Amino acid sequence: MAQPPTRISYSKARKVLTVAFDQTVFELPAELLRVYSPSAEVRGHSDAERKLQTGKKYVGISDIEAVGNYAVRIAFDDGHDSGIYAWDYLAELGRNMNSLWQAYLTELETANASRLPTIPVGQWTPKS
Repeated sequence: MAQPPTRISYSKARKVLTVAFDQTVFELPAELLRVYSPSAEVRGHSDAERKLQTGKKYVGISDIEAVGNYAVRIAFDDGHDSGIYAWDYLAELGRNMNSLWQAYLTELETANASRLPTIPVGQWTPKS
């Protein structure tokens, strides 16, 4: 198990969670944290059950809560709040951020899906 981070901070303006493990600092976008949430709702119980998260480009973090000495629970402003991010998992996300991001973009393209949120029917009216 990884040691606890020496610092965790969130920039609401940038929507980036900064996690420092001594001299190693990771800047994790809220969108990346959301689409790779360790929750069963996102990951399922196997790789085959994993659900592609779409429309999360503008998601932000609304709350961060310590879970014992081993993790944080991150609540997002889209209502998702069941992911518990262990120190090891945060470090893994940081180390593999570029490849995970590219895999996410490729998955979206394959599914003909988008990072942009959809506008619910009835909430947008075209200008005449």
